[in-house]
Amino acid sequence: MSTTEPLTGRRWTEADIGRTELRPTYRADLRRTSRDVFADAPHLDFSRLSWKDVGRPYRVENWSRERLAWEAEHGEQLPVPRAWAMFNRSFQSLFDEDPVASRVAALRRAGLKLSTLDVRAAYAAIGEVVRSSVWNQAHRVGDTVWDPRAKRSLFAGLDLVRPRVLFLGAADGYEAMLLSAMYPGGEAVLVDYDEYCVEGRFGAFPVEYPFLGVDPATGHEKVWYRDQMNISYVVSDIRDLDFGPEFDVVVSIGLVEHFPDEYKPLAFDWHRRFLRPGGYAVLTTPRVAARTKAFYLLFGDLMNFSYRELQNVAQLGLYAHENGFEVLRHGVIKSHNGIVCRSR
Repeated sequence: MSTTEPLTGRRWTEADIGRTELRPTYRADLRRTSRDVFADAPHLDFSRLSWKDVGRPYRVENWSRERLAWEAEHGEQLPVPRAWAMFNRSFQSLFDEDPVASRVAALRRAGLKLSTLDVRAAYAAIGEVVRSSVWNQAHRVGDTVWDPRAKRSLFAGLDLVRPRVLFLGAADGYEAMLLSAMYPGGEAVLVDYDEYCVEGRFGAFPVEYPFLGVDPATGHEKVWYRDQMNISYVVSDIRDLDFGPEFDVVVSIGLVEHFPDEYKPLAFDWHRRFLRPGGYAVLTTPRVAARTKAFYLLFGDLMNFSYRELQNVAQLGLYAHENGFEVLRHGVIKSHNGIVCRSR
């Protein structure tokens, strides 16, 4: 159920479990997961699938104008580290804004520019209206980016006690915090090679955001916050990490689809090399669907700085199987495919 009394200004407590509320820039959601979307997924035997069966992923290639301008100026392809730096700052700008207020402001600009017959500026302002409206629906109303209830379904049922979690390409670290609430008492290490993410993305994550998890002392439901979790951030290229096979979970959210096929074995190996025997690799990739394609078209200038694929869950699972993993669970959530794996 939705709350009728805004809770802004105080932290949520266990008395608020079952409630949700729209904040200016996001949805806070303590509603329980109603069904296991991964247990309900159709059976797929990845050992029997072939690329002829599943087809190839869809490539997103409507590049950001900022990327195209950089390449025109420098006469070379935009380097991957710089592409990610551009992406992180650009994408974070969406999380930082109040989309309703931004839409109202853009509507006013559009009207003003039309009144002065500045058609080009009015058209640009209308584009901002559309983008703010879509982002408001996608992130704040529909909660398709963080998607806590479905991601709890993805993470549910793992044999974990006080786990060490390694999050590759962590950005704001959302999923590590979700895991830390569900399996408390462990440690999460976030890794990204863009230093901006430490303060600009993870640091900008709302400290008042509530995570639904468990109290290890009682086994009852508990509301957690990021400042109650043992989280560290490492700025590094994944290739330079000096960790051994010491983590119970290695997770990536929207990472492997940025690697062309010739580099996918390397990307999957990163998930394997840091796992303890019997540990879990959890991966998601954006789903290929008409609305996802439309999203990356509309937000191309803010999102498309480097190689990107849209996949279906069969393609993601087949990549994992081909690269030495056993897929234990698979399924789809609002905007992503998800798999839980172990090394074979």
